[in-house]
Amino acid sequence: MPNYLVVLGAALIPTIIGFIWYNPKTFGNAWMKATDMTDEKVKGGNMPLIFGVSLVLSVFLSFFLSTIFIHQGAAYSLLLADPANIDQAGYDTVMEIFGDRHRTFGHGFAHGMFMSVLCILPILGTNALFERKGWKYILVNVGYWALTVGLMGGIICQWA
Repeated sequence: MPNYLVVLGAALIPTIIGFIWYNPKTFGNAWMKATDMTDEKVKGGNMPLIFGVSLVLSVFLSFFLSTIFIHQGAAYSLLLADPANIDQAGYDTVMEIFGDRHRTFGHGFAHGMFMSVLCILPILGTNALFERKGWKYILVNVGYWALTVGLMGGIICQWA
């Protein structure tokens, strides 16, 4: 089972990386141009609501990532999921053999990169095509999510 405090802490990463990534000194100006965003539109948004909902969604994402990036959870779900056939001894045996294998920052970061290319890019890319957005829009946003999910995965695998 993951350390839920680490999972909740990892949920802060999208906001932290977002402040850096979308800053005008990094990719903020490129993003604003690609999205036809203006300073007036930014200032016209309900920022407490936007950041609050964003944080809740980040918590959802972090919990989801912990279920797919920590392989020991799959063993747990296979061996203990059926209440009529609970096999604690089998789970204990699996953990004795495999323990914390693949529980490193690098492994979690790699999972984040794979997820970015195989899941996030197709979703954001498809939306961008139908919204008639260019490659700059796709690359700025997918780059943000690749770094964000990579860091979340790394932290979750290493410490959760």
